[in-house]
Amino acid sequence: MALSFFPRGGSAQVARYVARELPRHGWDVTLVAGSLGDEDEASNARSFFDGIDVHPVDYTDSREADDPLRADPPFQPSYEDREDAPDVVYAKVGEEDYERLVELWEGVLREAGGADADVLHLHHLTPLNEAAKRAFPDKPVVGHLHGTELLMLNAIDEGPPDGWDHAAEWAERMRGWAERAERLFVLSPDAVERVPGLLGVEPAKVVWAPNGFEPDSFDRRPKTGDERRELWRKWLVEEPRGWDESGEAGSVSYDEDDLAAFDGTVLLYVGRYTEVKRIPLLVRAWARARERLDGPAALVLLGGYPGEWEGEHPLEVVRETGAEDVFLAGWHGHDDLPDGLNASDVVVLPSVHEQFGQVLVEGMACGLPCIAVDAHGPATIIDDGETGWLVPPDDEEALAKALVEAAGDRDERRRRGEAAYEVARERYSWPSLVEGVAQVYDEVRRGREPRTQSLTEDE
Repeated sequence: MALSFFPRGGSAQVARYVARELPRHGWDVTLVAGSLGDEDEASNARSFFDGIDVHPVDYTDSREADDPLRADPPFQPSYEDREDAPDVVYAKVGEEDYERLVELWEGVLREAGGADADVLHLHHLTPLNEAAKRAFPDKPVVGHLHGTELLMLNAIDEGPPDGWDHAAEWAERMRGWAERAERLFVLSPDAVERVPGLLGVEPAKVVWAPNGFEPDSFDRRPKTGDERRELWRKWLVEEPRGWDESGEAGSVSYDEDDLAAFDGTVLLYVGRYTEVKRIPLLVRAWARARERLDGPAALVLLGGYPGEWEGEHPLEVVRETGAEDVFLAGWHGHDDLPDGLNASDVVVLPSVHEQFGQVLVEGMACGLPCIAVDAHGPATIIDDGETGWLVPPDDEEALAKALVEAAGDRDERRRRGEAAYEVARERYSWPSLVEGVAQVYDEVRRGREPRTQSLTEDE
């Protein structure tokens, strides 16, 4: 299994859960992955993938180089074009740097024992795919699309932005890698429909592989009263990790008086501060909703890798709108997330291009209803009116209305949360999903025609 990015997003969570579960289904796993920082940091591959045979590629020194892409090892590119970020968008990476990336990963795959693998499971469409092709041309490949690569490809097809000088070459490479793969895991039924046309692949090789949750970690252990306050006191007052435009973790903190908001409903956003997540929209909708709520309530933004954001910083929007009771809790490791969810009442994800929405499933597994956008992955996870609320994309007033309903109606919130809990456990538990992954591996290893079209019975 291979992942070129350092751990910070959903694809790393997927790789970790699948790699840990596969041995129970007859498959041993060696993982190569990017890594950043010391072992006490969540972005460090050895720490994040603890318990897995992991071979990290350390980007720590490369990130600080004058030209991170030409450091040794070259820093990972990205599917997102963020100004002044060390990870330049792939569509700006020229031929010489591309070849250096391929050479790096070819060596890493060889050193990790790729020659002895029965199957190569490659996350995203990256130079890893070309490295695998050159190093092991006869090894079958299972590709895993996590959505961000599709967003970049869509942008290229629609007319690449200025500066994407190598967009056409990358689109051709990505489609070639997808065509070479024996199977392609995608995150939603929507992607099952779109990917064959977008990437030019046979529909039969596309498999719906939704992300899941680890049932022992994500379960109903609700924190109320003093226990709830103590959790948020620790994260917001005693050990603050929220950050302002300076990018310094801990530069945003709160005091004891602010915690009065946590005596009421807590709505939780979890994720990065990227443009597609629509956090400024969420803050503006919350400013409207908060005026309509009688009792205490809090909106918590959990996440945002320090110093990494696109567009308006959330704190800038809080100041502009005067929105009350918005809390920036900062970046926490995934192991902390069950506590954060169980100290909350509703999960909110306003993202407009979310290919799946793993935090929705994790929140549901803890008994929380969800508010999300009626598009792409979330629309296949949330049943509007039953397990949560679905709102039109980029509709501030509709989102505000859903926030008011969720925060203001305790009985309805509990009813939808109970239904969400049952659905999550029926459809999205990692042990049952990984059994389907192992079945696909078996098909590929034996050279069989595609038979598995979904890892869940809910097709």
